[in-house]
Amino acid sequence: MKVYSYSKLNAFEQCKLKYKFRYIDKIIPEIETSIESHLGTSVHKALEWLYKEIQKNIVPSLDELIIYYIKTWKENYRQGMVIVKEDATEKDYFERGIQFLINYYSANKPFDDNTLEVEKKITINLDGNNKVQGFIDRLVHNLETGEFEIHDYKTGNTQPKKDHAERDRQLALYAIAIKESFGKDKEVVLVWHYLAHGKKLQSKRTNEQLEILKHETLELIRQIENEKEFPPNKSFLCNWCRYKNICPAWGGDPSKARRWTDLKEKE
Repeated sequence: MKVYSYSKLNAFEQCKLKYKFRYIDKIIPEIETSIESHLGTSVHKALEWLYKEIQKNIVPSLDELIIYYIKTWKENYRQGMVIVKEDATEKDYFERGIQFLINYYSANKPFDDNTLEVEKKITINLDGNNKVQGFIDRLVHNLETGEFEIHDYKTGNTQPKKDHAERDRQLALYAIAIKESFGKDKEVVLVWHYLAHGKKLQSKRTNEQLEILKHETLELIRQIENEKEFPPNKSFLCNWCRYKNICPAWGGDPSKARRWTDLKEKE
């Protein structure tokens, strides 16, 4: 059975050549992770720790949350991380993460929404040959409404738009897995936290919509399996691509790139 992730599916839709570099050629990127990605990871890890402590009936203070974030930032920071925004510095992104957590903590304390799990691994069997795996940032069972809530944290600067919530594939796929676990009759709410803007978007899907999504995802997988050319798609997203330096669309040469198989042959 072939296993896909939302990231894998999304990479193909964004740029077929990026998909090939990463998942077929298994090229090792020379470009370090971007500072935006590092910010996102650090904030996610801090919020994951917060809710794991809460599940132990311990509510950390805001200072303790910030200290954990600082520790995580420093442990995983690497010199040379790409900063796309020309007038920004590493310090700017570090402080932005602290502000995200201050705002989130203030808005959600005392954290009594009945969180069931954080970083929950889910699997959706699309058919007998393909499945999608992923991780839910936070799963909540709302005892007042009886609904299950899938929470996702966004640390980018993108302004939240309602149409994104209605079109989003990632959390909708995760909703399929939750319904398979708890019952198709259960209501599942998709919740996005836009930390840079202090805003929250919510959306729902009917069972019929989720069935359509499964068929659409299978069709996308068939496109991936049948693709032969893998052309590049030059766009503003290239600024965040770790393969930009070897991409022919930007004058690069992928033939000189290292592959994971090269490392294994040396072992």
